Amino acid sequence: MDVSNDELVALLGALSNAKAPSGFEDEALAVARAFCEGWATFEENTLRDGLITPKNFTGDKPVLMLDAHGDEVGGMVKAVLSNGTMSFVELGRFTPGTLAGQGVWVRATDGSWVRGVVGVKPPHFLSEAERASGRTALILDVGARSYEEAVNAFHMGMGEPIVPDTAFSFDAARGVALGKAFDCRAGVCAMLLALRELSRRDDLPVDVVASISAQEEVGERGVAAAARRFSPAAAFLFEGCPADDTFCPPDEVQAALGRGPMFRYFDRCMITHPRYQRFVLHVAEAAGIAVQTSVREGGGTDGGPVHQLDVPCVVAGVPCRYVHAGTAICRVDDVRAAAEVAVAVAERLTSEVLAGF
Repeated sequence: MDVSNDELVALLGALSNAKAPSGFEDEALAVARAFCEGWATFEENTLRDGLITPKNFTGDKPVLMLDAHGDEVGGMVKAVLSNGTMSFVELGRFTPGTLAGQGVWVRATDGSWVRGVVGVKPPHFLSEAERASGRTALILDVGARSYEEAVNAFHMGMGEPIVPDTAFSFDAARGVALGKAFDCRAGVCAMLLALRELSRRDDLPVDVVASISAQEEVGERGVAAAARRFSPAAAFLFEGCPADDTFCPPDEVQAALGRGPMFRYFDRCMITHPRYQRFVLHVAEAAGIAVQTSVREGGGTDGGPVHQLDVPCVVAGVPCRYVHAGTAICRVDDVRAAAEVAVAVAERLTSEVLAGF
């Protein structure tokens, strides 16, 4: 695949830094739209799905839809309070305990972003009950001292989005990236690189399209609209999946950094199509691309809604440590490998293979 590490890292960093929680995917789509300029058309629907059609699309072949979700876990202002702080709700689900003291960006009503913090009561003021339970209320704070100052000087308002204040960084000597929203911007990065590579091929057995789907973190809401738009014969989905190599017993690790993308057989929303999964794993082996497999007891992906539309699905998960927290870790070799598997699959996904699913 013709892409340098520098280009991969630049794309991953721009996607990670985009402030785009569920329902507010605009910044992530803007990065993707710029990347696609010149070789694909890029459209958006009202859900904020990004719909990408490469210029080599013929309309005469079975359609393979690539997908990765563009949203990230975040929050939304629920109310501005009299003392200038705010209550909020989560958009998606953060790991318990990770929000306390987290720096955040809050979008103001004028469209700018204001730095703040998820405030937590200092230990000096905790009651005995709070000490015993280990739980205390979280508030959102940008430094305002009253409702009036929060609204008039900081331009805070109900319904505005919140994301972690985490800047992307990359350790080039070790191939390790740190940042927010790798679930699923690592998947979006891999998907865009694979799609561009496939857009350069005129001999593919399938027409390849892609969706950057919206609102996955609040219930996989956007991808079904994209699938109905493209009517694919099969789907290859990307995820930034939770790595388990820092807390699982060694014999149970199924998504470790540096071992390639993870293909799940099962999660809470899908039993992966066994014949399609077997085909993909054989393709990866023949191409010499390292992959991992898993059976997940929790979690779900955009494969859930799509496979219920009678579309065979597989999911390539880029292992990312500490997703659904303020900062995650991934390795760029895993991002590259996920893209390479997708390219190899598209090259071999003939009508005869599809008929066997």
